[in-house]
Amino acid sequence: MIEASSILKGNGLQVETQYSILLEELLELCRKNLPSVDEDLIRRAFRVSYWAHRNDRRASGELYIAHPLTVARIYVEQIGFDDVGVAASLLHDVVEDTEISLEFIAATFDEKLASIIDGLTKMSGAFENRDITKAENVRKLMLSMASDIRVIFVKFADRLHNMQTLGSLPAHKQFRIASETLTLFTPLAHRFGFHSLKNQLEDFCLAYIHPEEYDEITTGLRNTQNDRDAYIKSFIEPLRERLSSDGFKFDIYGRSKNLYSIYRKMKRQDKPLSEIFDIFAIRIVLEGEGSKGKEECWRVYSIITDLFKPIPERFRDFVSVPKSNGYQSLHTTVFGPDGRRVEVQIRTRDMHEIAEKGVAAHWKYKEEVKSDDQEMDRLLTWVRDLLEDPESENATEFVRDFRLNLYDEEIYIFTPKGDLFTLPSGASPVDFAYLIHTQVGSHCIGAKVNGKMVPLSYRLKSGDQVEIITSKKQTPNPDWIKFVVTQKARSRIRHWINQKRREAQSLGRDSWNKRSSRAGLTVSDQELARVATRLRFPNLEQLFFEIGSGLYDVNDLVKAVKASHQEELAAKQEEDTLRLQYETFLDSAQSTGKPALLIDGELHSDIKTDYATCCNPIPGDSVFGFLSRTGTIKIHRVSCRNAPNLILNRADRIISVEWSRQKEVQFVAALRVMGEDRVGILSDLTQVVSKNLKTNIRSITISTEDGVFEGNLVLYVQDLDHLRRVIDRIKRIEGIHGVYRFEEQGDDA
Repeated sequence: MIEASSILKGNGLQVETQYSILLEELLELCRKNLPSVDEDLIRRAFRVSYWAHRNDRRASGELYIAHPLTVARIYVEQIGFDDVGVAASLLHDVVEDTEISLEFIAATFDEKLASIIDGLTKMSGAFENRDITKAENVRKLMLSMASDIRVIFVKFADRLHNMQTLGSLPAHKQFRIASETLTLFTPLAHRFGFHSLKNQLEDFCLAYIHPEEYDEITTGLRNTQNDRDAYIKSFIEPLRERLSSDGFKFDIYGRSKNLYSIYRKMKRQDKPLSEIFDIFAIRIVLEGEGSKGKEECWRVYSIITDLFKPIPERFRDFVSVPKSNGYQSLHTTVFGPDGRRVEVQIRTRDMHEIAEKGVAAHWKYKEEVKSDDQEMDRLLTWVRDLLEDPESENATEFVRDFRLNLYDEEIYIFTPKGDLFTLPSGASPVDFAYLIHTQVGSHCIGAKVNGKMVPLSYRLKSGDQVEIITSKKQTPNPDWIKFVVTQKARSRIRHWINQKRREAQSLGRDSWNKRSSRAGLTVSDQELARVATRLRFPNLEQLFFEIGSGLYDVNDLVKAVKASHQEELAAKQEEDTLRLQYETFLDSAQSTGKPALLIDGELHSDIKTDYATCCNPIPGDSVFGFLSRTGTIKIHRVSCRNAPNLILNRADRIISVEWSRQKEVQFVAALRVMGEDRVGILSDLTQVVSKNLKTNIRSITISTEDGVFEGNLVLYVQDLDHLRRVIDRIKRIEGIHGVYRFEEQGDDA
């Protein structure tokens, strides 16, 4: 039995000096960043964690205690909530990974801290299960958040340190964890307002999911750092002088946007880094507070637009109308020196603190939610809504709804009386109707936007005034599900559709029971399901639904059931024949085959593989395998656009593969080539590829406009080195400005 007093007194436990120093540094950070600090609580939590993990080491080789210490430090520096959260950070892995129990935590500390550790343990179990898309695992995450908000705060800090040390793990784990982080944790961090933490997570994800693009952006930014610094200085100096002369107290500086946002901009605009100009922003942080601070923000905005010409359509006022996560700032874009566009952000010190540390900066945890706690209560309402969704048992729908609630682009909508509501970008009047009330949404027949009738599928814009028209006779339209974007609207419409579907299924089953009884048939649901499959119904429920809806004649089902035994016998005979042929094929393959891939670290010539057409992997690419429904392993590049979705939603079918020795096989690769539209350039291109490099061209398409050409070149290559030689040689052709590998527009899983 573990004796708490023995651990806390340190009997027989010698803490290494370096970790004692780290503990003292943590306590000093707590004094600077937290409103109050129970140093004894943190010291006791450290000692229990040190003892529990005394024999454990991280994948990097260092003592495990370094991890909870770093998580606690991140929690203090980037979230800065309270000392209970610091203690929870130090203890977050002890119940899951060591002999320490929740009962021990409760007895040694208190029930509150034990509850947080319990939530963290359940949440970790959800993620380490690998199949995060299971409804029960996402529900664990949300229930843990709802029980105590510090659970998700500690999890953010834990995830950031895991991403910082991800290099110690195998490549397939790096990719899975990074994809999971990008899909769930980064939008969740944005939802809570942790912008700094979100940006760091996104950049780490980019490094592991798209390493080539990451290297391209970091190298490009490093090479242009001096020019960028000089330009920022030329922009800031006159502005600094003007603000100082007008008596403002402020900080002003330029900051590069995070790497992932630059990557997204490159992809969205289909441009290389050299053509992306708004990669930094100027930030002005004022010392004014409250209403005076807001007034100063507008005065500074006026000064900026006096000095530089503004671009009106790029102005955003998040001071008067904050984002749903509490973010406040004025954003404007102006023409700076040399006509370059420069984004300027204006905010007070308090606004800046909230922007960086989110809700933790303006909300203190209490046992009961009081009037000054509305920000957090409103933020967690969507958690409760999801947990109460009557259709949330469907895993796919549940996870989709969860992600819908993590939107990062918002619009602001007004009622005819001037009440303000926040919706995600792309929302429709139906989304707005359901946001007001479920009954308003269900009985919605029309909408007026700014006084004019619009279709219910209309995409609302920020600032629209919306009036919903209802009728008691109206019911939800199944077509609405195609254009609504909010979780509440989707779940309520889906609930109504499923309710009607269940009614039709019940009618269909009753009809079958009566007809089969008259025909003297006794058939189990398992047998009937097999018949339904032969009739090309996806499942038995769909069969009953179509019978109940009058879409399928129950008499046809009776005929199909009577013939099923003969069909099953024929199918069995065919299966036996195919099995014999397949076994013969395996004998031949095992004696003569030369495997091209290692599957789960072993050579397998008896497993059928194919190469995904959505990304066309070639030897040398980082790849993974996806087990298709036909039993074939599809090989994808880890940078494939379908990879994050496959890994998150079909984790149980992901196979670890790597290239082995190769047959003389050619692979498809696609290149995008850009350059000057000159006479003979197409001839030069084909000459270099076909004749000089002896590389077969499958197809080539060229388009020209305003003296510039762009072409897509699809080739047969042996491996990645072969493709790189082709790219390098094409780049040397006169007039060629860019050669990029791209993925063909397939969706192969």
